[in-house]
Order: sequence, then C-alpha cells, then structure tokens
Amino acid sequence: MSHARSHAGTPSVTASGAKPPPAGERAASGATVFRGTALITGASSGIGAAVTRRLAAEGGWRMVLNGRDAARLARVAAPASAAVFPADLTRPHADRELAGFALDRLGRLDLLVACAGVGWAGDFTTMPPSAIEEVVAVDLLATLRIVRQVAPHMAAAGAGRIVLIGSVAGGFGVGGEAVYSAVKAGLGSFAEALRYELGRAGVGVSHVIPGVVDTPFFERRGVPYLRSSPRPVSPERVADAVWGAVRRGKDEVYVPAWFRLPARVRGACPGLYRRMAARFG
Repeated sequence: MSHARSHAGTPSVTASGAKPPPAGERAASGATVFRGTALITGASSGIGAAVTRRLAAEGGWRMVLNGRDAARLARVAAPASAAVFPADLTRPHADRELAGFALDRLGRLDLLVACAGVGWAGDFTTMPPSAIEEVVAVDLLATLRIVRQVAPHMAAAGAGRIVLIGSVAGGFGVGGEAVYSAVKAGLGSFAEALRYELGRAGVGVSHVIPGVVDTPFFERRGVPYLRSSPRPVSPERVADAVWGAVRRGKDEVYVPAWFRLPARVRGACPGLYRRMAARFG
C-alpha cells in the first residue's frame, strides 16, 4: 500500500520566537507556571495530536510539532499555540533540521514524544519490499535518528525525558503484522538500552505500549481492524498514559494496563503463551 507524504521544506510557525523561562518559573503573563518544552513527532493526527492536546490542557508547555501532513499539523497546532515543522523524517537530514528548529525556537528540549508511525497488514510473503522499507524507516529508523539528535542536548543539560510510543505487537508478535511487530520490538529494546545509557546523565526514557488504538492508523494501512477483542482504546487514553509517564517518571506503561499480564506470561512461560495465542488469537 502507499502512504501520502509531505516533503514540506520551510516550516511555518505559530508560536513566538521568545526563549522560555527556566522550568518552574512563572511565564511572563504570570497566569501559568512554565512546565517545560516539548517536541512531538507524528503530531498531525492520532496519538501525537492527542498528546499535543493533553500538554496544552496542562498549561505551561511550549511545543514544536512535526508531521507529514502540513495542513492537519497546522490545525492541531493552532489551539496549542505550538510551532510546526512539517516534514517527512525519512528524508535525509530531516531529523537534524527538526532538532535544530526545535532548539532554536524553544531554547532547550525537556521532552521528546516520538509518535510517528505507519503500518501494513497481510502475510509477510506477500508484503512488497517498498512497504517493508517504509515501515522500518518510519517506525524505527526515523525515531532512532531524532533521538540521536535530541539526546545529547538533554544529557548536557542533565535533565529531560524521551517517550517512545511502542505497541503490544512488539512484545507479543502479531500474525499479519510481522514487520510492524519486528520494528516495535526493536523500539522496545532500544528504550531499555537507552535508559541504561542516559540514566546516568539524568535523562529518563519511557516506553508507552498501547494495544489497539482508535486512530486513522488502520485506514491508512489499508486493512481495517476486524478483531472483536481487544477493543480499541482512544488516543486520549494513550495521551493520558504519556502524561502519567512524564509526571511520575515511569519507565514502562501498558495501555490498557491489563496487557502487562500476557506480557508476563510470555516472559515466564513462552510455551504456554504460544499455545494460548494459537488457540485464542
């Protein structure tokens, strides 16, 4: 399947260029307490848009939003008074340009929420090579690259948090979504390894692991979600989990929380888990 892409060059801006005050100080208006600065990828729809709304509702956040659809990104950014950088992060040097833009507009980065992702459904043996490359490039490589740009600045500041949006497919493996499962598994291992590396510098890494989320994701992959269980959760519920991870410094959050149980069964008794998965799906 194909996915529409935006290769916009010069970003449009809806936030002022003033540098924010140090975290914890009052904003110039005196109305809200400045909480921090955030860069959100995949913000034009779905989980990324919901995270943007959640941070805006909390107040005191200065944000830069990235997404491939410039028009939708602008609509999400307007109520949040966020700056936007529409770009396809699989494009060469887009990660460096985005990080530079965010640091220039915000002065520093306290939070990165990496939400960008695409999917593909069907038997792996019929998956076009171009689709394999796109899922790997968008869901894994683009995330690694933007983290590589942002993490050194957080480490130098001795503070910050990186939130990676994973999937239960990465922990369990889902038939008909082999490559998507593979890249999400890689993202989970990356989060774990990065946590050990950056923890010494005062930078936290959160891995938020949702199940099925009611977003345009399934429409864009070309195959609707047809299972009767588990029922999809709203992107707002995932955004609440992201905020909880940021506020409480959580390393790993499942959405819904009961998904932690099959993950533990798989880890402790993989044979039993596989028999149950084969029987019940």
